[in-house]
Amino acid sequence: MAKPAIPLLSPIHLLHRASQRADGLFARQVRPSDLTPRQFIVLQAVADKNGLSQTGIMAVTGIDRSSTAELVRTLVTKGLLKRRRTRRDARVYAVRITSSGRQMLEAGMSATRAAEDELLLPVPENQRSLLVDLLTLVAIDAGER
Repeated sequence: MAKPAIPLLSPIHLLHRASQRADGLFARQVRPSDLTPRQFIVLQAVADKNGLSQTGIMAVTGIDRSSTAELVRTLVTKGLLKRRRTRRDARVYAVRITSSGRQMLEAGMSATRAAEDELLLPVPENQRSLLVDLLTLVAIDAGER
């Protein structure tokens, strides 16, 4: 049998599989809403700093420009966020969370805690913070540190 070009135990493959599992656990916990993990993180970023621009959301979340614009547009359509052009620069939107958005954020926080608890079950409790630290090192570009 031929050896696979990319081993099944490669970090890239394992991170992808872990991401798929985390997304699935989140989706199961947050039902019946259709909130996605990326929508949740945008809600959280805006709730942490109401009036954040879409560029600011990109900087905080690491989500690319076009995806951020689409996520914000979707959340505005759902009534979870609202956006207005700023007085200083009419090209820039100030994004704010709505009361419905705050309710969805709470549901997302609860779903995240439950999904993370289940996701981390196989990891010994005394090694969980180390795992988060290592994932942070991998996830954050060296230029951002």
